[in-house]
Amino acid sequence: QVQLVESGGGLVQPGGSLGLSCAASGSIFSISGMGWYRQAPGKERELVATISRGFVTNYVDSVKGRFTISRDNAKNSAYLQMNSLKPEDTAVYYCNANLRINVDSPWSTYWGQGTQVTVSS
Repeated sequence: QVQLVESGGGLVQPGGSLGLSCAASGSIFSISGMGWYRQAPGKERELVATISRGFVTNYVDSVKGRFTISRDNAKNSAYLQMNSLKPEDTAVYYCNANLRINVDSPWSTYWGQGTQVTVSS
């Protein structure tokens, strides 16, 4: 059983910062890419940032220069540092990971349950 658990969401004023964490646990053989997505009310889920096992990163244009994705391969964890937050960053943020549970299993994508980030004065 694999679980991804996000933490660190909350309420922050515009211009403030928040850090999100995502920890993968359970029967995990290897994790390749990890990512953060978000879904605002009435909108589709969108990619925020991804990071490969080799630490190559990718960001949606709207967060470039403000958000930083990182990971700790030894801890099966990913992080998202969010600075200069704007009201339009308000959404539920989801972590995902592409992983294998053993050497013979296919790569599969797992999702966390999401954590709410609200940017408001």
